[in-house]
This record gives sequence, C-alpha cells and structure tokens, in this order.
Amino acid sequence: MKNQGDPLLVVILGPTASGKTALSLALAEQLKGEIVSCDSVAVYREFEIGTAKPSREDRARIPHYMIDVAAPDEEVTAGEYARQARTALNEIRKRGKLPIVVGGTGLYLRALINGLFDGPERSEELRAKLRSKADMGGEELHRVLTRLDPEAASKIHPNDTPKLIRSIEVCLLAGERMSEMWQRGRNPLTGFRILRIGLDPARSDLYERIKGRCVRMFERGLIEETRELLTHYRPPDFAAENDSRPMAKALGSLGYRQAVALLRDEMTLVECVDATQQGHRNYAKRQMTWFRREPEVEWFAGFGDYDGLRREVLKRVQAG
Repeated sequence: MKNQGDPLLVVILGPTASGKTALSLALAEQLKGEIVSCDSVAVYREFEIGTAKPSREDRARIPHYMIDVAAPDEEVTAGEYARQARTALNEIRKRGKLPIVVGGTGLYLRALINGLFDGPERSEELRAKLRSKADMGGEELHRVLTRLDPEAASKIHPNDTPKLIRSIEVCLLAGERMSEMWQRGRNPLTGFRILRIGLDPARSDLYERIKGRCVRMFERGLIEETRELLTHYRPPDFAAENDSRPMAKALGSLGYRQAVALLRDEMTLVECVDATQQGHRNYAKRQMTWFRREPEVEWFAGFGDYDGLRREVLKRVQAG
C-alpha cells in the first residue's frame, strides 16, 4: 500500500530507442533529479558504443548511477543490481533529490521494485565448477538441477546457463530447493511512491529509429570497439583450450554478438547490420510484452524526446 508521505520515485520504461534517456535528462534538469540506470549491459565498463549509454557530458551534468559499475568479466545478476540500485535510491532520497529510474531491462526493474527471494550469496568456487560442467553442454547442468529441484528445472531452458548455475548454486548452498524459496515471497522496495511512466511510440516509427540507431553504432566504431574487447575477453559462447581470456557476458548482447560474428567471418558487414537491426526490433517486441504486464504503468504515446510528450510527463510528475 502506498504511503502518501513517502517521496516520489519516477520510473521511465519502454522499448529500446523510445527516448527514455532523453526524457529522463529533461526531467532531471527541471526537477532536480538524479538518474539510476536500469540496463543489464550499461553496468559494464569498456562497453560504450553498443550500449547507448548517456554521453559522458550528460553523465557529468546529471548524476547517474549503475553505469560502469562492473568489470567486463564480472557478472551483475538481477539481485546484485537491485542491491546496488536500492542503495543509490536511498542516497538520492537522503539528499532530497528526485530519483529517476530509467532503462529497458525488465528483469532488473522487477528485482528492484518487487524484490527477489532471499537466496544465498554467490560462490565463485562453486560457479567455476558448474561452468566446467556447462562446457560439456547445457544438458548436463539441466540434469543436475532436475535431480536437485525438478520444479525449478521445468521452468528453465537447458541452454540458459546463467539461470541453471544460479539455481543449482542456491540449492546446494541453501540446502533446500529453489522452488520452495520462491514460494516464501520477495522483498519489495519500500519508502517510495512509485510513478511508472511508459513510452509507447508507433511501432513503424520505432522501427525506423532502431534502424538508424544501429547504423550509427557501426559508423561510430562498434566493430573496432568489439575487436579491442576481444583482445582481452572471450564471448560467452566461445571456450577453447589454452585461451586464458576471461569471459565477458556482454559480448553476447545485441550488437556485440553480431560484431563478433563479423570478426569471425561468419557474416558480411551488410548481414551484420541487418541482423543487428532485426535483433533490436525483436528485443523491442519482447520489452513491450514484458512491460505491458507491469502494474500501474501510465502510458504516453510517442518518443521521450518529443516536446509535447515531455510537457505532459512533466505535468504528471509535478502532480505527484
């Protein structure tokens, strides 16, 4: 239940390329706000062009949190994101500023607002052993989880290695089934009145924006950035003997995954750009499917950089 005495928290959600960043910057400037990013790739340092992070100038002008908080070879789970982001929200609240959460990673947002079950801390030693099993094929990890927790295994695809590893880790460290821990409930965010603002531009217009954004990523040097990253890190789908490079999960994300394929001579530049555009279109569809299930979202038709929409949203936020 909302407490009207709690400070306001604005959440801006919507599909990729819908203008969330532009809207968040405009609100932050006019309402003395500070921004908490909710993006599962922007958390990693060294990944710039393919992430559409706010510019360094924008980040210097308006305080931003949860950007560049992890090394490329670390893994920021939804639970870890939620812990760090909640700390940032409380710091913003203590300074009397307006916290603005912005981004398109639905699982991160759900973990932040609704909370996750209270599972054990991760064990790097155990994870290393499980990854070695994963190298034998995802089916092996799925068989392990099926023995430990059949219900959890039935809900996780055999190729979803991160979820399989976390589920097995929870079962072994907590000494009980993960599915049983799910049933005990979550730890929702408290202390804020949450206003969810959703951006819903026309699909044809959104696809045009996605097309242009992807082209600009390649023009800005996405291939060159990926080539440099590959000198230090390996993609999540690549493991070879005598390869000492640590794995960078973000090299499997949209844009970088296609750039890696190009650098392996698995596709041409034209095919690479086309695949990246199609991947982002598909991602936008999945985002909207996810966000449509979020409760109490107030939807605005258009892009976040439209002046008229900005005025509407500003008026709504000022009304509390």
